[in-house]
Amino acid sequence: MATPPLTPRMLIPTTLSPLGSPRSKESTVRPEITLVQPSGKNKSTGSKSNKLFRRVRSVFRSLPIMPPMCKFPGGGTRVHENHVHGGTRVTGTLFGYRKARVNLAIQENPRSLPILVLELAIPTAKLLQDLGVGLVRIALECEKRPSEKTKIVDEPIWALYCNGKKSGYGVKREPTEEDLVVMQMLHAVSMGAGVLPVTIGGGGGREGDLTYMRAHFERVIGSRDSETYYMMNPDGNSGPELSIFFVRV
Repeated sequence: MATPPLTPRMLIPTTLSPLGSPRSKESTVRPEITLVQPSGKNKSTGSKSNKLFRRVRSVFRSLPIMPPMCKFPGGGTRVHENHVHGGTRVTGTLFGYRKARVNLAIQENPRSLPILVLELAIPTAKLLQDLGVGLVRIALECEKRPSEKTKIVDEPIWALYCNGKKSGYGVKREPTEEDLVVMQMLHAVSMGAGVLPVTIGGGGGREGDLTYMRAHFERVIGSRDSETYYMMNPDGNSGPELSIFFVRV
């Protein structure tokens, strides 16, 4: 008896979708991106800026990951009553594969497109571990130039310090498709931490599960050369605390 022909369904191998269910390898369907445009986002971002970000990022990725030598001070200024005077509340998400560099995405709210994406030369697992111990302060410094017109958060690269210790560099980049998939998967999460069993860009198998921590941040603009993001604790007193300082010196 002749062997019946193989059907298209039999010919296509299966793999796991971002949510862990079997799916066709050739037709892996990612979640539809429904994130909305931020209210203050400039929609006319120049191609020259994008090219600059890509060049800086390619150089940045050639640098080694430097585990930060973080030492936690016994005291420090804390944010009381879960609010910073003069601050604007935004959503911040730390995410990345545990052995890879950590990323920080800032959004107006969990359902909007990121207004800022940073890639930091700190392993994701190390930073999240340190956040579970105590206060972490990250300073991002760049050189101040005469007649500076660029917004400080639009600088392409900064020297990175974790609690006063040099820890490599931080770089701003445009959100990638992978970043948007993560933000879309977390669009219903206002705060929390966990692991996403996803394989994005083929990295999951090599670098472990994608870990995330999301919280409210207070954005405070000190001047055109300084801007700070304070991570807010739900109870205002305990739990991880993170402050990120942008400064031109």
